[in-house]
Amino acid sequence: MESWHVAAALLSAALHAGWNAAVKVDRQPHGIMTAQMVIAAVMVLPATVWSGLPSPAAWPWIAASTTLNMLAVTALLRVYALFGFGIGYPVVRALSVMLVVPIAALLSGERLSVYGLGGVGLIALALVLLGLGNDGRASRAGTPRAGWWIVVAGVATAVYVMCDAKGVRAAGSPFAYGFVICVTNAAAMLALQASRGIRPWHVMQHHGLKAIPVAAASVASYLLILVVWSRAPIAPAAALRDTSAVFALLIAVFWLHESLTRLRLAAVICAAVAIPLLRWA
Repeated sequence: MESWHVAAALLSAALHAGWNAAVKVDRQPHGIMTAQMVIAAVMVLPATVWSGLPSPAAWPWIAASTTLNMLAVTALLRVYALFGFGIGYPVVRALSVMLVVPIAALLSGERLSVYGLGGVGLIALALVLLGLGNDGRASRAGTPRAGWWIVVAGVATAVYVMCDAKGVRAAGSPFAYGFVICVTNAAAMLALQASRGIRPWHVMQHHGLKAIPVAAASVASYLLILVVWSRAPIAPAAALRDTSAVFALLIAVFWLHESLTRLRLAAVICAAVAIPLLRWA
């Protein structure tokens, strides 16, 4: 990976942490998640005139990514409800990171060096340490169900990461691909919410304004990682992006004045050591 690949993936991770934190603290995470997707689609739709549409070869990947993203979002929100954000999010991302390596080898013939494998392993360890370092307030009765949803979210996330990485390379432009995905994700989320009897206008009325900065961060984060995936190895770039959980921890410590426990500090150190290793992946 080139230095700018690493920098772009880390910036994507920081933005990803910011908008996920906003969803996390909202009283109605389903509502703000839907609103940010709709606003993101509105933001990028005019830009498709400039970017054009992706190559036809990318459209099967777009369909697969959109479907899997909806599954991952649904599973993640179930995990947050049953197990809490602090434990569920980093463990899901750790599972995803570990799965992307064999999937990338299978679909793209990508083979990581010893440095790359070590870096991915350290990121996964950092995410697990973050999960262990957060106090678990989930009820024991909910834990088995949460474990099932963690697996579903982790697998769906890993596979849609690969769909995006393959799709953006087939699209001819990371921007054309990213803009269309933003629109298809919004349409799919609205359809999902409508099937539950939730009115889109009601969601936008209550969450629209506060979702604008969330949507902007989400779009910027997504386009950055698509640019990286279009040119850099998939697995190490995905691992770097999943340092978003570490950035979320730093936000919690420095802005929300949460405590920096030994496990949390160990997670930060693991992620810091992983970054130069992934540079040589």
